Amino acid sequence: MPSVALVVDDSMLMRYTVSRFLEERGYTVESATNGVEALEVLSRMRPDLIVTDIQMPKMSGSELISAVKTQPELAAVPIIIVAGRASGFDESEKRANFTIYKDIDIEEQLTKALAALSGKAGRGKGTGK
Repeated sequence: MPSVALVVDDSMLMRYTVSRFLEERGYTVESATNGVEALEVLSRMRPDLIVTDIQMPKMSGSELISAVKTQPELAAVPIIIVAGRASGFDESEKRANFTIYKDIDIEEQLTKALAALSGKAGRGKGTGK
């Protein structure tokens, strides 16, 4: 059973980049353009990983994380935040497992985050093909 990831970003380019990266590593990817859409997707499925932008219309990444963490069946799902360095992103957001930045090599950062998560998760979910 392949791992499933939810990618949430209002930028089509970022959704595409992150989704393609995860698909190349064996994930099945669902995507949403904001937190409201993401919650709709989450009502139908339980991902193994959530990758979310912080600044989005309708519902921010922080609000999405708050909503996810209040649901017992989703609270333990690892979360990776994607933020722009100049976005004023609050580094004190500690509820996510990782923060990566849009203006630095995204694929390299995702590789490190997935490696750390797969080592920590220990549920037999590898990131290789």
